[in-house]
Amino acid sequence: MADLIVHNGRITTLNPQQPTATAAAMKDGRFTTVGSDADVLPTANDTTRVINLNGRRVIPGLNDSHTHLIRGGLNYNMELRWEGVPSLADALRMLREQADRTPAPQWVRVVGGWSEFQFAERRMPTLEEINAAAPDTPVFILHLYGRALLNRAALNVLGFNSDTPNPPGGVIERDGNGQPTGLLIARPSALILYSTLARGPRLPLEDQINSTRHYMREMNRLGITSVIDAGGGGQNYPQDYDVIQRLNDDDLLTVRVAYNLFAQNAGSELNDYENWVNMTSPGAGNDMLRMNGAGENLVWSAADFENFLEPRPDLAPVMESELEPIVELLATNRWPFRIHATYDETIDRFLSVFERVNSRAPFETRFIIDHAETISDRNIERIAALGGGIAIQHRMAFQGEYFVDRYGPAAAEQTPPIRRMLELGVPVGAGTDATRVASYNPWVGLYWLVTGRTLGGTRLYPEANTLDRETALRLWTKGSAWFSGEAGLKGHIHQGEYADLVVLSSDLMSVPEDEIQFIESVLTVTNGRVVYGASEFSDDSPELPPASPDWSPTNYYDGAFNSSQPMARHTHQHSDCHGGCSIHGDHRAISWNIPIDASDEKAFWGALGCSCFAF
Repeated sequence: MADLIVHNGRITTLNPQQPTATAAAMKDGRFTTVGSDADVLPTANDTTRVINLNGRRVIPGLNDSHTHLIRGGLNYNMELRWEGVPSLADALRMLREQADRTPAPQWVRVVGGWSEFQFAERRMPTLEEINAAAPDTPVFILHLYGRALLNRAALNVLGFNSDTPNPPGGVIERDGNGQPTGLLIARPSALILYSTLARGPRLPLEDQINSTRHYMREMNRLGITSVIDAGGGGQNYPQDYDVIQRLNDDDLLTVRVAYNLFAQNAGSELNDYENWVNMTSPGAGNDMLRMNGAGENLVWSAADFENFLEPRPDLAPVMESELEPIVELLATNRWPFRIHATYDETIDRFLSVFERVNSRAPFETRFIIDHAETISDRNIERIAALGGGIAIQHRMAFQGEYFVDRYGPAAAEQTPPIRRMLELGVPVGAGTDATRVASYNPWVGLYWLVTGRTLGGTRLYPEANTLDRETALRLWTKGSAWFSGEAGLKGHIHQGEYADLVVLSSDLMSVPEDEIQFIESVLTVTNGRVVYGASEFSDDSPELPPASPDWSPTNYYDGAFNSSQPMARHTHQHSDCHGGCSIHGDHRAISWNIPIDASDEKAFWGALGCSCFAF
């Protein structure tokens, strides 16, 4: 008999043989019966938990095919998140409040997930505003892959002064006296941003465990039941996986995690993978936590840094000679792998390496191209021929305006060409690339796929390159399952598959397009257990300890795009937004009318931010 039954719902199963249902029964973490209430309710007994869904829309659990949950979880409780905050005034108020409550030597960190185009003011904060909001507490604000803003307190703690040299891959902006202004510029790589962030204090182990639990709860609130973790800089195996392993051992995971191993040190990447091949293997673990292969970084010389404020980078000539032995090692040992690639020029070079290796050691498992914003038809076909897939993310929703400014609106119309990928038969999975650039919120991703718009309302894509709602949902469920080798196990609400489902706050299939980004879960089930409840299901939500430490922003601010935030469902109407600045005030001025040179930092932003920012 069933452990859990949900009924009286409008279930989108994504199972072609049974596309709709009203009820589902679950036992031992799997769906056992899916169908009508009459089919399912008789499978209950005295111990079965039965939940009436009150006619709400139900979908399979969402699966982020490319994110950084493990690293993000270790830091979540330290971070002030600006996801979904409707105005810069609100963001600065939050910054001021958090600075007042954050004890020394801790920092206030805003680490990605926001765009200035989401704000009603349609602008960045100035350094003067940041210093006024937090005169004494160090502040680090990451903006996309392009820059970080530090207040004077952070500059003092870090020891940045007129004698501090520019680090490799970055620029410290200086005033007329040679003193750092607080703006760090990623040129050509993000190393300056992430190495600076890494100098901040870390949380103790018990707080990292608590932080990861709260981050997973936030994922569950947004309907995420599975992720594929793409590793990350500073995320060393096995030591930085201790927290997620402990939570799995204690049966406290509420999100399924398949993780990839990311080469950490330039020059010793092959040695990393030689060691890891002897330590673990793809599939090691269980249904909740399992090893998924190599990447997204296989070798540092192969990283095509994505920053649309800067010109496209060219990879080093040594890239092929460094990448090829690693790919051959992985192929020989049947390790799936994934690799970060924004630009078609990069993908072309990678595929030449893969084709050479495949001729000697045929690929017997999947490989993944991550991001692929500007990929060509020819390279999609080459990926298909090798048996690979493409993981796409909603990064353009956060920086599409910058892409249009640099490359033009025509180039943006298929960036990335998702419909073409599907037409050519390549597996495609959707994700976020959270947390340091784009938001972890999957509903922003679904909004972007369906509408073709950025968070600021800029239309990037014609209808021919947008997706209908069910197709977009498939990329976030069944599509993503392929990327962890679980295509037969998750992504449908179907007998025998993992019992992961989400009951929605609004009906994805009928809500107005602009409202998709504000959907959240009111009931999330992972592995046949309720892991989150809200609204009429609040009493079903498992208790979670308060966020620690007690000054954590998590204790004071609701999560991304939370319906309880005072944002009045703010959306930007692209037809009637007008700002006071001809460059920054209106996204159309950035995107179409003013051919400004975004690589000229002083001209674009001004020494301390744009002087027009007072409108």
